[in-house]
Amino acid sequence: MNTIFQRTLLNSIKQAQQINSRRFKWTGRELLRDIDPEMFGLIQKEKQRQIRGLEMIASENFTSRAVLEALGSCLTNKYSEGYPGVRYYGGNEYIDEIEILTQKRALQAFNLNPSEWGVNVQSLSGAPANFAVYTALLEPHGRLMGLDLPDGGHLSHGYATPTKKISSTSAFFETMPYKVDPKTGLIDYETLSKTSKLFRPKIIVAGISCYSRNLEYDKFRSICDDIGAILVADMAHVSGLVAANVVNNPFEYADVVTTTTHKSLRGPRAALIFFRRGIKKKQAPKKGTKDEQVENFDYEKKINEAIFPGLQGGPHNNTIAAIGIALKEVASDEFKTYAKQVINNARQLVKTLQEKGYVFVSGGTDTHLALLDLRPLGLDGAKTEKALEAVSITVNKNTCPGDKSALKPSGIRLGTPALTTRGFRENDIIEVANYIDQAIKLATAINKPHDNQKSSQTTLKDFKENMKRNEHVKSIEDLKHSIEVFAEKYSMPGYDKV
Repeated sequence: MNTIFQRTLLNSIKQAQQINSRRFKWTGRELLRDIDPEMFGLIQKEKQRQIRGLEMIASENFTSRAVLEALGSCLTNKYSEGYPGVRYYGGNEYIDEIEILTQKRALQAFNLNPSEWGVNVQSLSGAPANFAVYTALLEPHGRLMGLDLPDGGHLSHGYATPTKKISSTSAFFETMPYKVDPKTGLIDYETLSKTSKLFRPKIIVAGISCYSRNLEYDKFRSICDDIGAILVADMAHVSGLVAANVVNNPFEYADVVTTTTHKSLRGPRAALIFFRRGIKKKQAPKKGTKDEQVENFDYEKKINEAIFPGLQGGPHNNTIAAIGIALKEVASDEFKTYAKQVINNARQLVKTLQEKGYVFVSGGTDTHLALLDLRPLGLDGAKTEKALEAVSITVNKNTCPGDKSALKPSGIRLGTPALTTRGFRENDIIEVANYIDQAIKLATAINKPHDNQKSSQTTLKDFKENMKRNEHVKSIEDLKHSIEVFAEKYSMPGYDKV
């Protein structure tokens, strides 16, 4: 009996080994769900989180299935250091065509004349794109000015504290911030003009991460002209809106324009760098000559060389193709309608919440985002972000003018690009605002200190512990369920499962 059992067991093990051997014999054509069910399961969970939640991070969006197809295509396999026609590897004839097509579409998307503007499509993301521009146009320790991070600027525009240089931009270059007027929340152009004459930067960055008003590029241009500075516009957040002509256009005034491609542009995660080319200025002929003197822009070679070989190796060809696909979508009438709706939705969101008594920095929005100031409620951004996340509303904590710490900021940033992609209109946004209101009221209740908590000021750790208390758990679960039932009714671009 034992011998029969042992023989049966050995046969079963041998069969299992044979099955496993066949199952894991790599061909490169296996489906993700078959070859790696663990990773597939995690991706499915993230997909469901996106479908069932309200995505309100202003820098996020949902890209199309066509873009995702390019990202997962055979272009991932190809190495192509260099630029079209000048590569360090063979076999790039089609890669060249893809990159040239994407460059052409980038110029067309923003209605740019190729004799006046060029574009680099190889940068991997927004912060590296900005750093490449500084590397190209500034000497080491050269000077630049950007909007201060607590006032709505971006790390890559040169953020530093009194004790630490937070951004590499501040470590390698000399930076000085400009500010918003604390009363209005609007950029103080007059003070910028005065301080720029003292600091004498070579570059002034007109760009934002959380500033809800149109940038006045004409004022930036005038300030730059007064001191002979280069105007770099970082339109990462608003590039889709610029392409649709629903916000101010930096190309009329800037020397260089950078942008990410995954925010309001609704493409893959990457970046573009536009630069002026051609004639910069003409001067009268010198004495004894007939020809006028012509000075050309010299940005193109410097910026291209800063990207490669300066800061990057081979470009991500799958991403470049995906950028090209997204830019074709941007050129459509449907996208222009979408961009207008993004702004309409943002304004409706602000209006509805203001009617409930909430306060927004600068008093409203001209764009896709708004900054909700939580100080009047006795809350901060970190706690409110956590409470909203618990009920499937995704936002990010954000500094407000006057904040001292980016880790304990006073606001949350709200954006409408992703929800608009899913088909939300003004009436839907009113419902979203109502859910935000309910969640913030819940956060206010959770924030009250309990008897066993030592301080009268609830810490983030205390807040998280309070969320687990019986009197709050059911309220959180009920609100989360309502929001998820509401959200999953709306369409989602991309693949069905991943």
